[in-house]
Amino acid sequence: MSWYEGFIDELIKCRLCPRLVKYREEVKPLPKFSKEHYWRKPVPPWGDINNAKIMIVGLAPAAHGGNRTGRMFTGDSSAQFLFKALYMAGLSSKPYSISRNDGVSLRCVYITSAVKCVPPNNKPSSDELSTCVSHWLSREIKYVNPRSIVALGRIALLGIEQALGFKAEFKHGSYVDVNGVRIFMSYHPSPRNTNTGRLKINDLVSILLLAKDYAGCT
Repeated sequence: MSWYEGFIDELIKCRLCPRLVKYREEVKPLPKFSKEHYWRKPVPPWGDINNAKIMIVGLAPAAHGGNRTGRMFTGDSSAQFLFKALYMAGLSSKPYSISRNDGVSLRCVYITSAVKCVPPNNKPSSDELSTCVSHWLSREIKYVNPRSIVALGRIALLGIEQALGFKAEFKHGSYVDVNGVRIFMSYHPSPRNTNTGRLKINDLVSILLLAKDYAGCT
């Protein structure tokens, strides 16, 4: 068994945060997904497991995205924005991420989240964040050993800070170097940011290209 298989097997059994466990299991399906079976467990990371030099860290699974499909950044509008950017940057085989069997493959990229279960109102508590980072994200960073990390939003950056033991001010488009790893910062591709134009697709593509170049992904 690979580290990834063992990690996922352990992760999806996690029930350390009672509030998150309760919420993920009680999310009501949207009418258009009413016939689907929701995942309702900690959501697995995924990507180019054996050749990942770039780690993309989101906040947490979406209620009707990852919590429904069982794959991080899959099945909601944030996922489609991110994957369009990944495709434009030459890091994804397709410009979308719809389901676990959609045939999409990532190149040089590993996608994960600071918090593994969907939180109410997309707001994990500080204790929930710390628990997830200490049990999961810290281990992922060690296992993957990325050259570049892209933090999608402030909470993602906070999780990375806790995992690597540093402090930095979140500023979209900036980066910080920590022990040979370059951490790039971007607004999260949520509808609140993308629909208002706060985050434009070309801006995210530019950040991904910088991460790609620094990581040496040709």
